[in-house]
Amino acid sequence: MGTLACGKVQKMIYRKDRYGNALSELGFGCMRFTMTNGRIDIKKAESEIMRAYEMGVNYYDTAYIYSGSEAAIGEIFERNNIREKINIATKLPQYLISSRKAIDKYFNEQLQRLRTNYIDYYLMHMLTDIEAWNKLKSLGIQEWIDEKKKSGEIRQIGFSFHGNTDTFLKILNAYDWDFCQIQYNYLDETTQAGRKGLEEAEKKGIPVIIMEPLRGGKLVELLPEDAKKAIRENSRGYTPAEWAFRWLWDQTGVTVVLSGMNSLSMVEENCTTASDCSPGSFTDEDRALIEKVKDSISRTMKIGCTGCAYCMPCPKGVDIPGIFRCYNHMYTESKGSGRKEYFQTVGFRKTPSDATMCVGCGKCESHCPQHLEIRKMLKVADRELRPFYWKIFTAVARRFSL
Repeated sequence: MGTLACGKVQKMIYRKDRYGNALSELGFGCMRFTMTNGRIDIKKAESEIMRAYEMGVNYYDTAYIYSGSEAAIGEIFERNNIREKINIATKLPQYLISSRKAIDKYFNEQLQRLRTNYIDYYLMHMLTDIEAWNKLKSLGIQEWIDEKKKSGEIRQIGFSFHGNTDTFLKILNAYDWDFCQIQYNYLDETTQAGRKGLEEAEKKGIPVIIMEPLRGGKLVELLPEDAKKAIRENSRGYTPAEWAFRWLWDQTGVTVVLSGMNSLSMVEENCTTASDCSPGSFTDEDRALIEKVKDSISRTMKIGCTGCAYCMPCPKGVDIPGIFRCYNHMYTESKGSGRKEYFQTVGFRKTPSDATMCVGCGKCESHCPQHLEIRKMLKVADRELRPFYWKIFTAVARRFSL
């Protein structure tokens, strides 16, 4: 779909949060602003944010650890006098918290950066294990949340998540959340929180914010050539990004899809797509195209694991599908991407679930419909996913954060 002429504004589609507030189904992810000499290009970021605002985007997502992001959007919203017309979502760096006093320290710093006295949507950042939430509870986070919601400093509370479906469900059910944020796209349909997690949240009436709809651009830039060809030849004329967004917006459980937009053309294309996507708009032919693209991607993988989890549960707690998924990411995307995914979803858990826990019992192989040599492949994947420096980094991070 072509971009809009400058000045033309499409009608954004909105979806409701838990309390009936209208949120633009496209949200602005504020992690990937253009940097110049190590600093955010504030003039460029402002032009992109304000164009998105003109086109109806009212949800802006940032975090404490996004370098310069909170301060930049705080300045932009104040200068343009639109704070009361938009929603700010930001995140408590829970992995840095060791006391109740620290919670207040980070929160107050965020208010100052954002030039506001309240946060619309506040998240516990990157909960990967139920133990991380239990640690926060021991520090009084539930009482703190109650105080902040009563004072109006926090309007709604949620969490962002990287991990497997079972862990997501535990965290989802551990507290009366107002919303949650998950990594979800057509490649992560059965991994991370997955479709099952999305649907469970919907059953509980909990809005879901989607991050990584394009897998950091991988579903656009790194598609195999035959996948690109199938998309080019499809009569819809959609771009790879449009296919990914439309697949998401076809689902009723999706509330907002975040996009890290860093060009005006990207803002206009995504806003245009968001003005034309509602649940039920995807056809059987559209789904067939997505499956064709997924099949093309799967053929580039090192291990033919489908993520079905028939091999689970492992008697020793090894996350077999998670390890294989991250290993495949090293080759379908990049080694750094796969290792980062491994750290977030497997290595950072309090209870070890890496391949070193395997005792070679073979139970997994007896249930694998793909007849994979799981025990052998786990050793190969572990060597590549955890070079010595990653082992050190993970051990230090787990010690100080869990």
